[in-house]
Order: sequence, then structure tokens, then C-alpha cells
Amino acid sequence: MIDETRQNGPETVPGRTNFGSKNALVTTPQPCVMIATWDKDHNPDVMMAAWAGQYDHDEIVISLAKHKTNENLALTKSFTISFADERTVAESDYLGTVSANKVPDKVKRVGFTITPSPNVDAPIINEYPLTLECKLIRIEDGIVIGKVINQSANESILTNGKVDLSKLKPIVFDASALSYRSVGPIIGKAWGEGKKFL
Repeated sequence: MIDETRQNGPETVPGRTNFGSKNALVTTPQPCVMIATWDKDHNPDVMMAAWAGQYDHDEIVISLAKHKTNENLALTKSFTISFADERTVAESDYLGTVSANKVPDKVKRVGFTITPSPNVDAPIINEYPLTLECKLIRIEDGIVIGKVINQSANESILTNGKVDLSKLKPIVFDASALSYRSVGPIIGKAWGEGKKFL
């Protein structure tokens, strides 16, 4: 029986290196999502967030600390999500490192261009070939939940009318190595590989 009242931390798991809960890799690798919003002066702001995931079939959830993006979301109730890729590693890292509070023209500095979304009150970053246009459902205690209104993709990343990750070349954040990694090749079919155990 596990002692839930134990105060000295977790017991050691035999045969493994034990780290406790500090800097736990709760989910890894993590997608490098780029959140784009307008500020109060209608300037585009983009930041990278690694703590994001699918919340429902057409909803996304993102954990944000306090950023200018939070203020923008409260103002416009809209945002777009794009995915950093191999072609935009440096630009995406910069956008995730520098605050728009200190560098309001950071999007322009990396040479990115903007198209206003026709579906939500947020900018589309043209250099990212896949974008989700989202309406804010709620933001509470740094948790952002948004509803995807539309997904648009550049023809260059499509195969047979579907998004092809081998063409998109998205990157993921490796929290253990504090590095970005490429998404690899297909190694098996979902709902197929396990059929050998049926």
C-alpha cells in the first residue's frame, strides 16, 4: 500500500534513475506552437508556447505565464496558431524569447509578413504554412482554451489534399536537452500496428 502522507518525497523506483518531480518531463516532446494576436494598436504579436495540446476535436488548450499575449487575448478574444518548422527555427526561437512589451516590432524584425484573418480578429503569419484561426473560449489562471474556426494550409505542404508533416517539417521542443528537434518519418499506421495482438 502507498503511503499518501509521506513528507520526504517519492520513494526510489528500483533499476531507474529517479528525479523526483522537479522539472518533470510531463509530456515530451512538446509542439512548438506560435500564437499570433493583435495588440491594442493593431500591431501583430507572436510568441512561441510549448505547453499546448488538443482539448477537444476542434479546441486547443495552451498554458501561458503572464505575457503581452494574455492582454491581447483579453482585448480581441481571438488568436491564430501556427507551427514552427525547420525553415523558421531561428525566427520562431526569437519570437519566443523576446517580449513585445520590450520589442513591439519583433515580428517585422524577423522579416515576417501578415495577412489579417478573415474569420477571427487576429493576424495570420504568412511564413508559417499551416494556421489555425481560433476564437477564445476562456482564459483562466493562465490556461487558454480556444475554438478552431478554420484551418488553412499552403498548397506546398499538402499531399492528396491533406496536411503532410513530411512537407510541413514541424519542430518540437525537447525539454530534457533544451533543444528543438525535427519530427521524424512515419514508422507505423495508427490503429493498425497493434492488430497483430488481436
